[in-house]
Amino acid sequence: MSLISFFDAIRLKDVAQFGGKNASLGEMIQGLSAQGVRVPEGFATSADAYRYFLEKNNLVPAMKKIMAELRDVQDVELLKTVSVRLKALIVQAHFPADLEQEIITAYEKLSRMYDAKEYCDVAVRSSATAEDLPGASFAGQQETFLHIIGPQRLIQACKQCMASLFTERAIVYRRQQGIDDFDVALSVGVQKMVRSDLASSGVMFTLDTETGFKNAVSISSSYGLGEMVVQGAVNPDEFVVHKEKLLQGFKPLIKKVLGGKEEKLVYHDSPDSASSWFNKFTPSVSQGSLIGVAADIAQPNVMMIQEEVSQKDRDLFSVTDAEVFELAGYAIKIEEYYSQLHGHWCPMDIEWAKDGIDKKLYIVQARPETVHSKKKLGSALVGYSFIKKPGKDEILITGQSVGDSIAAGAVRVMRDIHEQASFEHGEVLVADMTDPDWVPLMKKAAAIITNRGGRTCHAAIVSRELGIPAIIGTGNATELLHDGQKVTVDCSAGSEGSVYAGEIPFERTETDLGSLPKSPVDLFVNIGNPDSAFGIAALPVDGVGLARLEFIISSLVKVHPMAVACPEKVIDTEIQQKIAALAVGYDSVHDYFVDKLAQSIGMIAGAFYPRPVIVRLTDFKTNEYRDLLGGSYFEPYEENPMLGFRGAVRYRSERYAPAFALECEALKKVREEMGFDNVRIMVPFVRTVQEAQGVVEVLAQHGLKRGQNELELFMMVEIPSNVLLLEEFAHYFDGLSIGSNDLTQLTLGVDRDSGILAHLFDERDPAVKAMISMAISKALENEIHIGICGQAPSDYPEFAKFLIDEGISSLSLTPDSVIPFLKKQ
Repeated sequence: MSLISFFDAIRLKDVAQFGGKNASLGEMIQGLSAQGVRVPEGFATSADAYRYFLEKNNLVPAMKKIMAELRDVQDVELLKTVSVRLKALIVQAHFPADLEQEIITAYEKLSRMYDAKEYCDVAVRSSATAEDLPGASFAGQQETFLHIIGPQRLIQACKQCMASLFTERAIVYRRQQGIDDFDVALSVGVQKMVRSDLASSGVMFTLDTETGFKNAVSISSSYGLGEMVVQGAVNPDEFVVHKEKLLQGFKPLIKKVLGGKEEKLVYHDSPDSASSWFNKFTPSVSQGSLIGVAADIAQPNVMMIQEEVSQKDRDLFSVTDAEVFELAGYAIKIEEYYSQLHGHWCPMDIEWAKDGIDKKLYIVQARPETVHSKKKLGSALVGYSFIKKPGKDEILITGQSVGDSIAAGAVRVMRDIHEQASFEHGEVLVADMTDPDWVPLMKKAAAIITNRGGRTCHAAIVSRELGIPAIIGTGNATELLHDGQKVTVDCSAGSEGSVYAGEIPFERTETDLGSLPKSPVDLFVNIGNPDSAFGIAALPVDGVGLARLEFIISSLVKVHPMAVACPEKVIDTEIQQKIAALAVGYDSVHDYFVDKLAQSIGMIAGAFYPRPVIVRLTDFKTNEYRDLLGGSYFEPYEENPMLGFRGAVRYRSERYAPAFALECEALKKVREEMGFDNVRIMVPFVRTVQEAQGVVEVLAQHGLKRGQNELELFMMVEIPSNVLLLEEFAHYFDGLSIGSNDLTQLTLGVDRDSGILAHLFDERDPAVKAMISMAISKALENEIHIGICGQAPSDYPEFAKFLIDEGISSLSLTPDSVIPFLKKQ
């Protein structure tokens, strides 16, 4: 019986012989190659080969005797000793001659397939027969060795892979899964190496890794070999693509973030350099660790080193937009294929690489995602919130949040894995980064904080598996935080996580969505932060009643649009440099502004698609505009900005028209290039009917014509003139939305920003209610949709009841008000 099979002869049903990883590679080559998904060829040793190797060396009795000594996997010192002894038995044993020859023969055949002069370079990967299954998987269970050249190096690498079945984390994992150590075998995959050391590589998931949102492909990318991304040694570039719109032929790149990418892992011809890399990349290698032995396996003339990336390359995205779409297309095909195989939705965790020689993209691994796929999505909504929200002055450090929960505990800074015996259950682990050797320790942590890493790094993946919050890529957490310090780790507020001083009380709520009453009117939600859109989209709402461009521009874009349209007027060198720094990675500041704004709108539109998303045009006041970069060159000083140069009057003004053109360009890109025709446009602060007519005309001039491509236009009702002449305003719009804040201010003559007059500002005042009642009545008479997106119904349940009784078409609430509102119906 042959102990070797090429990937094109292996299917997913062969997992018992070839493990999840190799079975998956074979399945993709057979099932997806015809669809254009590139997977490097290779071969794999079988589980029978592993057992044959153990049998010929009579290893099992000795291994069982050693394993019997490990009664408690929480005894980290004993666990380490047992692991080292087991691996040593395997590494020191000899391959049976017939098995060794069969491996070499297959290697020679693979080399001929790729026209190698002698032997091609290969990646040697471990594939255990109990890993990478939809119900049983964990990050980094066994070892992988890259750029192996030559028969003897290959044989040694195969043996090292087999030994890695007994790493500390693999032993712990099997105990927790209830899998007998000797029921598991290991298949070694030998795959043609993709020369990503000369290009880029990364990871992608066919969902949003934090929320489980199904209609997205999340991609991480950095220069060089993929281990830097997986281990979290770099902050990678990040991209999100909307699946459905990509399949429809659009280009829905809804998130694009330039990562630091300070270093890359490449090959080098100096053994000394390789040694220094291993010491740096793995500063504390435990005795017998296979990462440490990897240097003995790699070719002396192609050692791996960690190399600094030039500033020029850091300032570029490591893949092009076209390559992002190609990768996303591969991901969708892989997910669809595996979902059909399993008979249910099967989101995927995929590793990819770009070959720097042929410039093509390849899929090098694919496995089922094992966090969100296990959840019954949509059945319950879990939320975390502070009982009393801490202030910004209490934040110690920030980074990228992983998960959506909150945890508190005492800090334990771990600079060396050898220190793990001192780590106590429930402490907050703070480290530079983590790798698979850290998993037993991570299982004891209440939360994880790292200096380095992206959303697909090892620390992020494991924390999701464990269901604990993590904040990654903080930069200097190990220096800023200290042992014993009480902290609260908050990942509940979107993509940016915060570490607060002290243990701050919080609560966890769980709502059964199926048990909630139905809203008596259409229910929408207000949203400002695009990074929270995927999570908010899980709420039982009919769409977005108000998406604020002000938040997007002030928090994410940061540049005054006139400074983009008329850069020559910004003469301050420091401001010019700040604007240029924001636009790094883009061809121009213009492209940066339009694309960033479009991506942010697209993120919200994509999260809720096909539900309607009403995007309100910018409604900054002059003092708020002035705070944007370059704003001081374009904004007048006004005595009362609240009643000044804001809203619709800006869009037609010569002093702002070039900026409004940028806004329109972004919206047009969202609707036409990205394909989100669920976006509606809402015009704020329209003082006169003539202004309404003029704005509609200006929008049409910029390609946003009412009725074209099903575009609907809405108007804010927030000025008494809007109510008094509602029939005339309604002629130019498809819907209306009451802005209760400004309508209250202008009805009562109260500056809503004035602390002195705060006690007079009340949306429930009879005069305000009379104005709102009149607006609703007139809208109904004219058969035009009228909703409300102001704060009042979110703050006052009785006010919401008043609106419903008056016959309002819809309510748009703040996200935290949706569930309480529904529970009271």
